[in-house]
Amino acid sequence: MENLILTIHVILAILLIGSVLLQKSEGGALGIGSGSDSLMSSRGAGSFLTKFTSIIAFLFIVTSITLTALHRDNIKSNSVLDKIEKKEDNLPKIPESKQ
Repeated sequence: MENLILTIHVILAILLIGSVLLQKSEGGALGIGSGSDSLMSSRGAGSFLTKFTSIIAFLFIVTSITLTALHRDNIKSNSVLDKIEKKEDNLPKIPESKQ
């Protein structure tokens, strides 16, 4: 189950990146972008891409939360410091020399 959701999550991530890169630049960030001869200049295509990106982003967030909820049961509540203390307890004791 977790592998299926993870696969869907990766596919959604790739689709999300692609849909964001295909959108027309609206602003003049750093003086680049928004030329008059862009690939998707019609408003209909921009509206479709905006809706498509919103849906993919929503599904991406849902799969992220689902993966977190599934993995939550596998997390142990031990602290990292507990692991260090256990390792120190297992080390052999070095006898102190008396001078």
